Amino acid sequence: MGLESASLGAWIGRGETMHDVAGRTPVAALTATLDHPPAELPPGTALPPLWHWLYFLPIHRQSEIGADGHAKRGGFLPPVPLPRRMWAGSQFEFVSPIRIGDRLARTSTIEDVTSKEGRTGSLVFVKVRHEVRCNEAAAPALIEFHDIVYRDAKRPGDKEPPPQPAPSGAPWQREIVPDDVLLFRYSALTFNGHRIHYDRKYVTEVEGYPGLIVHGPLIATLLMDLLRRQMPDADVAAFRFKAVRPTFDLHPFKVNGALQDDDRTVRLWAQDHEGWLTMDATATLR
Repeated sequence: MGLESASLGAWIGRGETMHDVAGRTPVAALTATLDHPPAELPPGTALPPLWHWLYFLPIHRQSEIGADGHAKRGGFLPPVPLPRRMWAGSQFEFVSPIRIGDRLARTSTIEDVTSKEGRTGSLVFVKVRHEVRCNEAAAPALIEFHDIVYRDAKRPGDKEPPPQPAPSGAPWQREIVPDDVLLFRYSALTFNGHRIHYDRKYVTEVEGYPGLIVHGPLIATLLMDLLRRQMPDADVAAFRFKAVRPTFDLHPFKVNGALQDDDRTVRLWAQDHEGWLTMDATATLR
């Protein structure tokens, strides 16, 4: 299937609904993975923002897994014939808390599929809308837009976009060591089989990266976790993030934040060991 085919556009409007229960064990496991002390988690405990990613896991049969560790193309997502798939960013509206013990339903819809030619070859962008409802409620507790980008295989001589310097003088900052264990634990918690996060031979020899890639959702979760550490009582109404540059496991990186003058907007960003911006994000407080 070529990128010029209208068949990819035919996926727009397709939907699916999945069900889950907000169990305690994944929350306890992520609490430990993010290096928080153990906490009591009785039924009714509210999940921190973004921790809904612990549920609705991509449970595909082993025979349905492709060479990159993802599910083979097709199914709910369009069968884009490009080898590299990355999570480019997301936008969220947090309407009401998701709590341990809640019965969850997530309705997902393909909002848009577009293709274009970039400096390194063909690109396809897929936007998915997720709505999560709790306990058969009519209104969603969470609305998420998920941006996925598909790219050509890396070729010798390809030039990446020029890096952007990260803001300096962050009042909030935390250094993260992205070792193999952290990446493995997050992959396991989210049942993410993508080999770029744990298979060094694959990521360097097949996809052409210098090291294991730190999950975009993990970095976004660490940014929100920084906000939570600095403002434990903050009530987050909205959040958006954009992946700017890959982060590799070869060096520590930093997550940063700053409360803006309006006392409702929090600028959050991640930077690599050289000071280049890797993720840019904004949280809006109620």
